[in-house]
Amino acid sequence: MDSKKEQLLALLRADPFISQQALAEKLALSRSAIAGHIAALTREGRVLGRAYVLPQRAALVCIGGANIDRKLRLLGALQMGTSNPAAGPLETPGGVARNVAENLARLGLPTQLICAVGDDAGGRDLLAQAAEVGLSTQGCWVAAGETTGSYTAVLDDRGAMLMALAAMPLTDQLTPELLRKSTAQRLQAALIVLDLNLPVASVALLLREAQNHSAPVVAVAVSEPKMNRLPQDLRGLQCLILNRGELQALGDPSPAALHQRGVLQVIVTDGARGVVCSQAGSPAQHLTPPDATAVIDVTGAGDAFAAGVCAGLWQQPQDLLRAARLGLRLAALTLQTEATVHPDISPAWLAAQLETLTA
Repeated sequence: MDSKKEQLLALLRADPFISQQALAEKLALSRSAIAGHIAALTREGRVLGRAYVLPQRAALVCIGGANIDRKLRLLGALQMGTSNPAAGPLETPGGVARNVAENLARLGLPTQLICAVGDDAGGRDLLAQAAEVGLSTQGCWVAAGETTGSYTAVLDDRGAMLMALAAMPLTDQLTPELLRKSTAQRLQAALIVLDLNLPVASVALLLREAQNHSAPVVAVAVSEPKMNRLPQDLRGLQCLILNRGELQALGDPSPAALHQRGVLQVIVTDGARGVVCSQAGSPAQHLTPPDATAVIDVTGAGDAFAAGVCAGLWQQPQDLLRAARLGLRLAALTLQTEATVHPDISPAWLAAQLETLTA
């Protein structure tokens, strides 16, 4: 076996958009040698055309928020209007689209992230951590002179969130004009995941593209105040994931109303009470979550659920219930860690879950 060629193939799997210069530096080879290996892999059918697209490995592309999460845990009951003793802060990478993407990458799925970060320490840390877990950040925009967004959550002594403050102005700058720079990535995607931190015009653009492209689109709500970023016309949207409060914020609180606007699948989460899965033309179904051991921290559980749904839909776009069950299992696991993304999830964990879900 040609070890250099196999090492090259592994690097391409981790980042299909990596440059030949970067490959040469990582493998201590000349660029001409890299080009020769890529040509050989192309002849063998192990690499397909431009951007080093790998057979059966079309990526999930996650678009939206990326920021630094800061979590503070109160040491007693919250008292408004005064100082409250707290433990922390615990700082972790965050942002809905980024969290979903990290979950997917840790599960071994080919994943690309499109987001905006500042050219500061926070932005550099986010991009470095993404590389460590196998996320491609080729489509990320680094804004000169800007500060990376932040999300600060205040938790009670049991890990439940009392309030959160999101300062994410850079995500508002992911306009249609900026997103058009990543059109090639999106056209090669197997699944596109967007969060509603994006401007409404950008969400509308992605849905219009989806009407002419075979890749399913999943939209993940982020908060009740940002539900106004959902366009009225939802044609092109495969699945919308939102919680009960976010559904109420739409003013016509029913999955049926969303189906009438064009979305094919709707999942409404309701904490420990489980989720409601609705597909256009079929009765809604309720799923209860698996029994969870002691809850350590709720932060990130919703994003883990969305990632599990996306992983399921990536494999079987029409099997919403199977995807939701996978999401519930991943969320239950995430509740048992202070980390926003559980560090122990892996391709082996995903394979084991899919086996039991199929059985």
